[in-house]
Amino acid sequence: MNRIEVVTRRTFLGGVFSAGAFVLAAKLMPEEALAAPLTKAEKAAWNPNVYLGIETDGTVLIVIHRSEMGTGIRSVLPTVLADELEADWKRVKLEQAIGDKKYGDQNTDGSCSIRDFYDAFREAGATARHMLVAAAAAKWGVPASECKAQNHQVVHTSGKKIGYGELAAAAAKLTAPNKADLKLKTPAEFRYIGKSLPTVDIGDIVTGKGTFGIDAKMPGMVHASIERSPVYGGKLKSVDDKEALAVKGVQKVVTLPHLTPPYGFKPLGGVAVIANSTWAAKKGREKLKVQWDGGENAGYDSAKYKQQLLETVRKPQKAARNIGDVDAEFAKGGKTHEAEYYVPHLSHAPMETPVAVADFKDGKVVIHTATQNPQAVQDTVAAALGISKENVECHVTLLGGGFGRKSKPDYVAEAALLSKQLGKPVKVTWTREDDIKFDYYHAVAAMYLKARVDDKGRPTAWLQRSAFPSIGAMFSPMANTGQGFELGMGWSNLPFDIPNHRAENGPAKAHVRIGWLRSVANIYHAFGVHSFADELAALANRDRVEYLLDLLGKDRRIDLGQRDARSQKFPLDTARLRRVIELAAEKSGWANRKATKGRALGIAAHWSFYSYIAAVVEVEVDNAGKLRIPQVHIAADVGRVINTDRVRSQFEGASTFGAGIAMMSEITAKDGAIVQSNFHDYLIPRIQESPVMTHVHLVDSNEPPAGVGEPGVPPMLPAITNAIFAATGKRIRELPIRKQLA
Repeated sequence: MNRIEVVTRRTFLGGVFSAGAFVLAAKLMPEEALAAPLTKAEKAAWNPNVYLGIETDGTVLIVIHRSEMGTGIRSVLPTVLADELEADWKRVKLEQAIGDKKYGDQNTDGSCSIRDFYDAFREAGATARHMLVAAAAAKWGVPASECKAQNHQVVHTSGKKIGYGELAAAAAKLTAPNKADLKLKTPAEFRYIGKSLPTVDIGDIVTGKGTFGIDAKMPGMVHASIERSPVYGGKLKSVDDKEALAVKGVQKVVTLPHLTPPYGFKPLGGVAVIANSTWAAKKGREKLKVQWDGGENAGYDSAKYKQQLLETVRKPQKAARNIGDVDAEFAKGGKTHEAEYYVPHLSHAPMETPVAVADFKDGKVVIHTATQNPQAVQDTVAAALGISKENVECHVTLLGGGFGRKSKPDYVAEAALLSKQLGKPVKVTWTREDDIKFDYYHAVAAMYLKARVDDKGRPTAWLQRSAFPSIGAMFSPMANTGQGFELGMGWSNLPFDIPNHRAENGPAKAHVRIGWLRSVANIYHAFGVHSFADELAALANRDRVEYLLDLLGKDRRIDLGQRDARSQKFPLDTARLRRVIELAAEKSGWANRKATKGRALGIAAHWSFYSYIAAVVEVEVDNAGKLRIPQVHIAADVGRVINTDRVRSQFEGASTFGAGIAMMSEITAKDGAIVQSNFHDYLIPRIQESPVMTHVHLVDSNEPPAGVGEPGVPPMLPAITNAIFAATGKRIRELPIRKQLA
């Protein structure tokens, strides 16, 4: 079945395109993006992701199915299509898709947008170009081989030209060519791919005209602020709302049903204060007198839990990967080294807190919200309201940051439930305190590593154990060990050439909501593995770069035992990891930069989201223990780069994001409740604490595009702590670093 078809305006079921437009519906979810091969029924289903239209006035309109949260993806993917179409980018307009299964996968998460849709967007653009050329050739009565598309026109060898708009009606009557008949551009012919183009939203964003979730409004809406159980899974015992109702502007106080397992993306429940403004709702909420039954998590203490996790990893656990015979090698005796590492809970803390406005009427609900996944909104809201997801209409605004938080639509379900209860539109706005105290936290993790080394300090046996509450626990209470995707993030896929290696994972119960945060399990796995590698290099008194390259061994592609199409397309290639290590070392001047007291370089390299990243970090530590990061050099092989400015920006952001995790960010719990509440105690780096200069060095590659948004974060943590050891002799094995250098 052809993946691209011509459709009519009626088929599209919407008024996005005019009656005379040439519209292509492209089924753009490639099979390699799926966890399992498509069934016969799925292959037969026609659920296009993206619609491309060419209007009779020449305007190219692309319905884009990804959410914009600062990465530029809403612009970058369409430029891929526009390049193959030979369109004038100034004449391209974008329409944000609402949540709908007809767009296929709409989840802007996991650094997969370019990776999964690059080839298919090219095919869509090339298909339209092919058909426009065919339409022009037919109009002129000449062979199509004598015609070519050029900057929004079709040009004949004689010099005749005709615009895309004039060809739209004729092209719409043609049949889309098969994929095998398409001729894609060569890299030398690219107009936009590999260049730096500004995002289409940049003007509106910097002038305050862009519509974010916080800007969304509906006629007649009221505002809600919700008091929730401070303990995960807690239930409401009683509420006294007399003083709250006396606050000017407060209209009503209502309750939401308490949370029941499996928790997933369900709202937490609680007591909602309804008012004519967000401020009034907040002030009324402060006057509530509420009593809670904390339930089974009321005793959660993160300090005690840390010790439980460390005790777990000190004992044998279930193997996630086993090569050779680690036990037999250790039994030989000789020189060994072991270490334990710990990373705390983290909060997403995007600049824009969760917010949604919903209007429930006649069994249907219309929603405007900042979400990374409008289809998850449909599923979650439909389940909460007891309606079909086809009756949930989700409009996607710009997102003021996300980092994974806004792919979890509990806050949207809150607005929908309140709207149904009140019979009018309701806007729910989370405060920063809500955001910090009721997040889906990054998992706390403990790790134990042990190695036996030879005379050159090279490991002949390497054992590693981890324990962390799994994201899977949100969907199944029985999931108390790491899921395959979590263990595959730098734990069960070690790139080092070690003859005897075992990776283990132990049980850990979730006492707070756990969710994916930018780079997910790679954060703690990279910290543990690459800190330990640096420790072994130090014990061997070897140069860190030389030792890392030695650990990689001969260039090879590592068989991880995965046979899905995506893994086959993106194998773990140690030659590419070697290249970024060498590049980062070269650009940072590693060979000529010797450590001095209080100042040194550190290095780490990690493979995640199918990208290869090495980070060299320079640190300064003064006599008082104050840490400064003058320079960061990040070398990245992400495959083909689509928009160089956006890629560099993502790695610059990852530098600061990773530095914040390493230096200061931490979520703790006492008596089941989160201790932190705002940026005064959940610390993120201010400008004076961020890396002063981040240099991004991109490998020129013709490999398929891989992830960009997340893979810059993991190597930053160990690179910083490794540099601190080189500068001070103090080994950091627990994050955050603050308090440990004084």
